[in-house]
Amino acid sequence: MQRMRRLRVNENMRSLVRETSVEISDLVYPIFVEEGENIAEPIPSMPGINRYSIDRIDEELDRVAESGVKSIPKHKDECGSEAYNDNGITQQAIRHIKEKYDMLVIADVCLCEYTSHGHCGLIHGTEILNDQTLDLLCKMSVSLAKAGADIIAPSMMDGRVGAIRKSLDENGFINVPIMAYSAKYASAYYGPFRDAADSAPAFGDRKTYQMDVANGQEAMREIQADIEEGADIVMVKPGLAFLDVAKEAALTFNCPLAVYNVSGEYSMVKAAALNGWIDEKRIVMENMLAFKRAGAKIIITYHALDVAKWIKEM
Repeated sequence: MQRMRRLRVNENMRSLVRETSVEISDLVYPIFVEEGENIAEPIPSMPGINRYSIDRIDEELDRVAESGVKSIPKHKDECGSEAYNDNGITQQAIRHIKEKYDMLVIADVCLCEYTSHGHCGLIHGTEILNDQTLDLLCKMSVSLAKAGADIIAPSMMDGRVGAIRKSLDENGFINVPIMAYSAKYASAYYGPFRDAADSAPAFGDRKTYQMDVANGQEAMREIQADIEEGADIVMVKPGLAFLDVAKEAALTFNCPLAVYNVSGEYSMVKAAALNGWIDEKRIVMENMLAFKRAGAKIIITYHALDVAKWIKEM
């Protein structure tokens, strides 16, 4: 007779047969930078997360360095010109980080944080223009690589990976990898991020260029297309609601997989914990294990510093 509980009798036995673990090296911590001085502004919908000006960003970066997490990922106009300004706020932040810290910097490539209308590309009326946007994403990618970004992470636009790969190569950045937001869903879980980045769309929504939350097989087509265009790492975003997609991607493609544990997922846990309804540490660690069990090699999460601390304690 099999008794599965024989392998659960104590922590030493459970540890011996444990299938999945979360390491500090799995974690990526997102940081928000803001133009101006002496800014460390709490984001109300994301407890524990702030926007920082560059003169105060070391307060957060010192915590990141101490934790052992090595990876980090406002003038606005219709064409998001600050996104590809070599002296823009993100470029300044990357140079600052690379000069002072031994960290891997993953640079987010999307126009929504820089456009006056809050959409991820150029617009004509209410249409988001795909092909015309590619040129700007290429310019932004090269500008971020020049600033010292180690990895370029472009969001959704058809053909963006191939265009960016070509542009990076032509400008001498052949060794800069691309982490593609391959299966990025038009999700309600992004709400707090849009508060943090002041990037809510001024009209409509992003359903014409981000994925339908009901679709799974379409995600496999998106990921395959990105790999064929030259993506070095692919991503599923959000993470928790799309673990089935992450698992299928991990089983289907021989390519490192990232998951993004997005702002809404973070804020729900934080809100419940602040109300005393859940055990925050146990819930967060279960979520991290779920990502790893689904096949993720990289977890981008606002919980990263807490998770690193808990791993050290264990």
